[in-house]
Amino acid sequence: MKTTATANRAQDIPRLGRVELCALFLLCLFLVCLPRLARADEAAEIIRQVEERLNGKTAVLKIAMVITTSRATRTMKMDSYAVGNEKSFIKITYPGKDYGITFLKIDDAMWQYVPRIEKIIKIPASMMLQSWMGTDFTNDDLVRESSISRDYDARIITENDQGYEIELLPRPEAAVVWGRLLMGVAKQELLPESVRYFDEEGVLVRTLQYTEVKQLGDRLYPSRWVMTPHDPEKAGNRTVIEITEAAFDVPIDEEYFSKRALQRFSD
Repeated sequence: MKTTATANRAQDIPRLGRVELCALFLLCLFLVCLPRLARADEAAEIIRQVEERLNGKTAVLKIAMVITTSRATRTMKMDSYAVGNEKSFIKITYPGKDYGITFLKIDDAMWQYVPRIEKIIKIPASMMLQSWMGTDFTNDDLVRESSISRDYDARIITENDQGYEIELLPRPEAAVVWGRLLMGVAKQELLPESVRYFDEEGVLVRTLQYTEVKQLGDRLYPSRWVMTPHDPEKAGNRTVIEITEAAFDVPIDEEYFSKRALQRFSD
């Protein structure tokens, strides 16, 4: 009997050792992954704060846009009303031939009203990558300009005293067109400095730069945005947005965010 008990205890020793070894391995794996998880959470929080600083709860903006191509340079002006990431209304106020053209965005849907033909047009998915009003921005930019935190996973690639470089990769369920984004963020203000857009093959397609940070409304804000395409056929093209006036977290009439508003506020 004693020999059998001793043998049983001997058999238990390796078994316990395997359990302990497995637990130790899992603990080590957790400790290795923990900093990465913490950094991922930090990156996601930085992106959230960047979006909050750019958008506020609401935003009313006066915008001048200068579009430069190899053939000409032209200017547009517009008024913009937005509620968070979900709703926005834009009215073209200059030049005269485009005055009263309006755009409405609600979530991922977008409509346009053209006074000349007195017609409301829903922008179909097949047109989302087309140029918006002949600029270097697309219809998709207007719909998804504020959805980075929703559609992309973020991680910090580099960090120094001045800022962060954050890589953004699309989530599997996200219906986005970019394969990868690289965003530069100023550390002190937590404002974007640049975004580089890559297609699914990893080719750099365009770069958006945010400059001339100044006081607008109740916050520091990048007042100049420059979009530059990298397609050789668009060499020399760029679109510059100048934010001339801004008010954040102010009441906005809900009437702006219905299809009736497209025609009503066109005048």
